[in-house]
Amino acid sequence: MKKIILICFCLLQSISFAQGAKLKTFLDTKQFYAPNVGNYLELYMQFVSYSVVYKNEGNGLRAKVLISVEIADSSKTVFTDRYVLESPEAIDSVQDDFYEILRVQLNPGKYSLKINLLDINKEDSEISGVLPISIEDFSTNTKISDVLVAEYAYPSDQQTNFDKSGYHIIPMLSSFYGTDSKTLPVYLELYGTEEIEDSTFQLSHRIINMKDASEIPGFTRTSTLFKSSVVPVFETINIEELNSGNYQIEYRLTSNSNEILSIQTYDFERSNENNYMFTMENMMLDPAFQSSIPSDSVLYYLESLIPISKPAEIKNIIETLKSKNNDEARKHIQGYWAVSTPTNPYESWLKYKAQVVFVQKIYGNNFQEGFETDRGRVYLKYGAPNQVNARESSPSEYPYEIWTYNKIGVYSNKRFVFYNPDLVNNAYRLLHSDMIGELKNPAWPQILAKRNTYNGNVDNPNQNNVNHWGGDSNDLFRQY
Repeated sequence: MKKIILICFCLLQSISFAQGAKLKTFLDTKQFYAPNVGNYLELYMQFVSYSVVYKNEGNGLRAKVLISVEIADSSKTVFTDRYVLESPEAIDSVQDDFYEILRVQLNPGKYSLKINLLDINKEDSEISGVLPISIEDFSTNTKISDVLVAEYAYPSDQQTNFDKSGYHIIPMLSSFYGTDSKTLPVYLELYGTEEIEDSTFQLSHRIINMKDASEIPGFTRTSTLFKSSVVPVFETINIEELNSGNYQIEYRLTSNSNEILSIQTYDFERSNENNYMFTMENMMLDPAFQSSIPSDSVLYYLESLIPISKPAEIKNIIETLKSKNNDEARKHIQGYWAVSTPTNPYESWLKYKAQVVFVQKIYGNNFQEGFETDRGRVYLKYGAPNQVNARESSPSEYPYEIWTYNKIGVYSNKRFVFYNPDLVNNAYRLLHSDMIGELKNPAWPQILAKRNTYNGNVDNPNQNNVNHWGGDSNDLFRQY
């Protein structure tokens, strides 16, 4: 399952105030194909409104972000772009998030995407990160593109980057859908169907419960379509009656004789319960509790709850952060602990606050708060690891750390691999973990030794990652 990313920089995996707010951006990619263009990548960016500075320009407020993008294969840079993105003009102090889409033609293969973002109206706001990209060849055989779910979409005859096949589409850069989400607007494309013998074919979707791989009754649909070199598909899937859980939408393209020609999937989480933990309107602030939260760090400490919060809770935290209301933020922090640990909320908060301070000191860097880093998030969510194997230097590998947990809930012997491909800061990123719900990357040994390793193939991404002198990450990962 591909992770959506929130660069703070925590390439989503997460927001900071008090000590200098950082630029926050959600990032995702999808792959499509056009006969006259070839295989191409769409890069989506969602800029969180409260994290950018708006300045008055004439009749309204506007934010400006400097975007730098570089895409490289194993030997050379194949694409670069650098430009200033201006937000839509706002007329008051409450602004919506704004978006950007880049389209880049890329040949099939493996790439690294490096992105730098800078809020022009704010000093020391630059963030950067690197994302591995794999481009499949959609020009051969019959295939389904990546599945793009829209935050909203409507018919359009415009020709902007947000328009595809007669629809204006704002991408949904989150795979979590709460109680207010009733439908999934889905866009995808079908390629090479002209090779099918019959003039028509079948496209079906079903929803699978990822807990037990069972098909959810009532959510299966099949359509008959006519073949063409590119067949765009836009449909709305009603999930109003879908219970809370983790699901997968599976699309199948089949011939009239039921031969499966291509399969594509999209994973998402659904919360269909009105489970917001508390109401803040009538909450009385506890003086002792509130005295532990410095006035200049209220939003900072509210944001620090994100690593230990569920998606539905994170959504409400972000809404409070957007309001920039310190009183509401204080109530939110107190209410969080009153519900999560009702027997001793104050003591639990002080203990967690000390951990936030600790990860800030150990893992914070010049563009991330400690709790925004991957190591900080994992530490706050799962506690201190039982063992840490750190290698700051290696003849063949980037600096890395392997954390081992003897127990995480009902799970035993879970490991996390963090690495630092930039070599110039303390921003170690999560590369791979065998913990349920965390990033899984079968090619992590190859990526860790990328400086002197050629890419493998889809079936064996680590094919060429063998016999590196001094490279012992595999042995350290496998030891218990």
